[in-house]
Amino acid sequence: MQNLLEIKDLKIKTLRNKEEVMLLDKVNLNIAPGQCLGIVGESGCGKSITANSLLKLLPYPLSVSSGNAMFKSPSLGMVDLLNLEENAMRGIRGKEIAMIFQEPMTSLDPIFTIERQMKEALEFHHPHMPENEKHERCVEVLKQVNIPRIEQTLASYPHQLSGGQLQRIMIAIALINTPALLIADEPTTALDVTIQAQILELMNNLKHEQNASVMFITHDLGVIAETSEQVAVFYSGHIVEEASAEELFYRPAHPYTEGLIRSISSLNEKGNQLYSIPGNVPPGGELKSYCRFYDRCKYAEDSCKRGLPMLVEVAPKHYCRCFRHSMEVEV
Repeated sequence: MQNLLEIKDLKIKTLRNKEEVMLLDKVNLNIAPGQCLGIVGESGCGKSITANSLLKLLPYPLSVSSGNAMFKSPSLGMVDLLNLEENAMRGIRGKEIAMIFQEPMTSLDPIFTIERQMKEALEFHHPHMPENEKHERCVEVLKQVNIPRIEQTLASYPHQLSGGQLQRIMIAIALINTPALLIADEPTTALDVTIQAQILELMNNLKHEQNASVMFITHDLGVIAETSEQVAVFYSGHIVEEASAEELFYRPAHPYTEGLIRSISSLNEKGNQLYSIPGNVPPGGELKSYCRFYDRCKYAEDSCKRGLPMLVEVAPKHYCRCFRHSMEVEV
């Protein structure tokens, strides 16, 4: 397997009124070594639960219904993350696959110093590492993420630092064990534009320096343009389009992707009202048996209700799920 991670036919379900409801439907994704895969879509499309399932972090009553996620583990070789025993997963989680969460204030413990929390990530995977080496490693990764006054920062508590500093520290904690795959779940959403740009530049630099693969989850196509080589567009529990970032931005094939791109504000469009896609994302679990974008699509026709369109190749390495490009129906 040339890819670092291959997700095949991933399905995630939940319990609702004692009945099983499907939230994620046959998701297929590949991430190559050193590649950044961007996952984009509105809230409720299934982006975060896809990432959480890889580390067995799905909250009850969510669970994986079927599928596999083959990961090329540096220590264990080829493993299926979805069916891995918990003891083996503990050796991967935080070491070989690390995650950066959206809100650092809810991820860091307010009663421990930054150094204590950084060392905890080291101690779990390197229990016999000497104290001086732990401190040196903390200093090293904080330098990588451009934190000023490092010793003062290490002695600080989370409430004493800004949002931008805390997000950098979350990135440092994720990088402290040199993971092969970094999952970033909307890491810039709560930050102002200036800090957001610094974080994106930092992540791009780290990706090239450490040759790490990145799964970057966001609802912002502008962020995707800054970070990702490959992009998967999620809508209502499945992928509706996947292509290289350049192909997706210049030749979008799915009406939903077209709408997302039109929604990006531009300084060249003074006086024009900002475009928004009409309607709302269907609630989780309401997966239609026909095109799930039908109710919001400006190209919708009666033939779009003939079944669920198949994800097909509409150009080299460019995949789209729309009857405007193929009349094939998913079985």
